[in-house]
Amino acid sequence: MPVRTTTEADGVLPAGVTVFDDRYPGVANLDSALLRALRAAAADAARDGVEFRVNSGWRSPAYQNQLLREAVTKYGSAAEAARWVATADTSAHVAGHAVDIGRFDATAWLARYGARYGLCQIYRNEPWHYELRPEAVRHGRPPLYPDPTHDPRMQP
Repeated sequence: MPVRTTTEADGVLPAGVTVFDDRYPGVANLDSALLRALRAAAADAARDGVEFRVNSGWRSPAYQNQLLREAVTKYGSAAEAARWVATADTSAHVAGHAVDIGRFDATAWLARYGARYGLCQIYRNEPWHYELRPEAVRHGRPPLYPDPTHDPRMQP
């Protein structure tokens, strides 16, 4: 069986893509509420000289499966890979509910101000991974899971 190469149509993003780059499915296919919150936060962050670049957003199941296979190879086991990459069935990226933000200044800005927009880091081991938690606007960000293996949504 030939190996399928993932492309921009699967959510692969070139370097330098921002939350405003709708021409890429990795951005355009994000949940609309998440994208609105990201864009509002990015506009405010820009006033502080910070630009949000998207390393990864929406992903096709094929792309997510490829990332998981690569993680198993890198980390040596499925159990260890699960600390970093979800299955296509459980991934918030495949559902369009997660975004990985690049650049330290952007993740530092989000760590400080993201809850004002409902944007929250979910996993302690992934400071780049953000999801929308609207309740955070009123109640602050929820406690972090150590890694995805502690997230009840990732359980079979």
